[in-house]
Amino acid sequence: MTENCIFCKIAAGEIPSAVLYEDEEFRVILDVGPASKGHMLILPKAHYADIMEMPEELTAKAFVLAKKMARKAEEALGCDGINIVQNNHEAAGQTVFHFHIHLIPRYKKDKVGLGWRTGTLTDSDREELVRKLAIK
Repeated sequence: MTENCIFCKIAAGEIPSAVLYEDEEFRVILDVGPASKGHMLILPKAHYADIMEMPEELTAKAFVLAKKMARKAEEALGCDGINIVQNNHEAAGQTVFHFHIHLIPRYKKDKVGLGWRTGTLTDSDREELVRKLAIK
């Protein structure tokens, strides 16, 4: 636990939250600033600033839990879809530097503003990116 991390305090139960699920490694809570009805956060109890710091086994468990919570949201809320969002670093929209996953139930015509404008993958970009990013 990091002393000044609000998500560490929430995950440890030091700050009250609406808990939807809890085990030894995670706590799932309702987001207090929801993008939509049922917006929840998956928080590991141990502090990791982002996905790059998390052990692979724990990262896998976090996404298995996200799948279970997404199914529960669809069943319980009757939502039309779910966004599973995980931001890393400020440039990508991370504002709390404790790894977390957002599960955002989506409803037709809900006006939740997630998305981006598509670009074009040029031949030269494709060749460069394959060279730089491919894992062999």
